[in-house]
Amino acid sequence: MGKERVSIFIDGSNLYHNLDGVKIDFQKLIKELLKGRKLINCHYYIASLDISTNNQKYWKHQKFLGELRKILGFRVILCKLRKYTNRQGKSGFEIKGDDVHLAVDLVSGAYENLYDIAIIVSGDEDFVPAIKKVRNLGKKVINAYFQGSSSASLKKTCDNFIHMDKITDKLR
Repeated sequence: MGKERVSIFIDGSNLYHNLDGVKIDFQKLIKELLKGRKLINCHYYIASLDISTNNQKYWKHQKFLGELRKILGFRVILCKLRKYTNRQGKSGFEIKGDDVHLAVDLVSGAYENLYDIAIIVSGDEDFVPAIKKVRNLGKKVINAYFQGSSSASLKKTCDNFIHMDKITDKLR
């Protein structure tokens, strides 16, 4: 039997907020997560920034997404950015649809036998039902998480886990 086939699913917002300004090399991230296994694809779920809020930041983000698209096997999945105003009158943005896109790609990839192992870079407990389904289909799931945003339920549902805080220095 050949190398195990791996699909990586990155919750972009979760990764960004947990890196807290640390810039990483995504090719190093992929290599570190693969551990010598065969990459089938890497999905990155994110939304484009709002150009009207900060033109310069928007174009910097677009350039970043363009660089990610150049990585072999890397797919950037753009989700919706929704502006909100809370009860105190403070406005902000949230990404909508990223979890659903990730869960659909995770489950459909398992049904289509596109991978043997799924690596989910997120701490979001919302993925637990999709992971259970994928595991019932005979696939392994590894959770790559940060201590500050990890769900115990998510880790327990997976076959294994990678503590991202311990490898971040290797990814710079």
